[in-house]
Amino acid sequence: MSFMRPLGNTGLTVSALGLGTVKIGRDKGVKYPSAFTIPDDPAVVDLIAQARDLGLNLIDTAPAYGRSEERLGQLLRDRQHWVIVTKVGEEFDNDSGDSHFDFSPEHVRTSVERSLKRLNTDYLDCVLVHSDGNDLDVLKLGTLDALNDLKKAGLIRATGMSTKTVNGGLATLKQADVAMVTYNLAHDEEVPVIDYAAAHNKGILIKKAFASGHLAQDIADPVQESLNRILGTPGVGSIIAGTINPQHLRENVEKARRACGE
Repeated sequence: MSFMRPLGNTGLTVSALGLGTVKIGRDKGVKYPSAFTIPDDPAVVDLIAQARDLGLNLIDTAPAYGRSEERLGQLLRDRQHWVIVTKVGEEFDNDSGDSHFDFSPEHVRTSVERSLKRLNTDYLDCVLVHSDGNDLDVLKLGTLDALNDLKKAGLIRATGMSTKTVNGGLATLKQADVAMVTYNLAHDEEVPVIDYAAAHNKGILIKKAFASGHLAQDIADPVQESLNRILGTPGVGSIIAGTINPQHLRENVEKARRACGE
């Protein structure tokens, strides 16, 4: 399996590792093992340039990531190079540090229009519903239908949901292009969603591949082990890994390439 992969039948080709950008926009209410400081603009520009030099073309953001979208819109160079994934449904208030959810079709349109403006682009490559865990209930609200309408209008190239349940992932792939699922050495419950995607040529993005920094310590190289397993699973398009540490980024890409046999 190569480092550059098709994302199901979306027509998008993505690097096996994508850059997650929570840490460039939000430092409140996040579940990481150690504290961090949101990097300044030059550091973000350098990180994005490094990601591109290392062969990455996928970048993941969301309104729930504080100022992430807005900063990417200001700092991302060469829009055409990047496959941008963002989300709808979860809102984050920088002042209070609280999140809330709004899955109404009306909010979907408002959120997508705001993301286009913030990201300084006239199209979004992939927009996912940011589930609160009640995947099937969210789908009943018409959230995904609203995204699919915006896809028909040409504003979005691929739609889907960042899910938390197997049934939610399967239902998403029957209605949309992409599911983002959790998969790591300690969590393989959602593999049936990946199997379904592989069988039906749908896209899979992986979150929490390194268990948000909490991977098992009884393995010599848990990051390599996790990448080997995930990237060796048929159907997986890309792993979204959030980091603001240039050394971690370089090491992760080297290990991802190794897992891809490069």
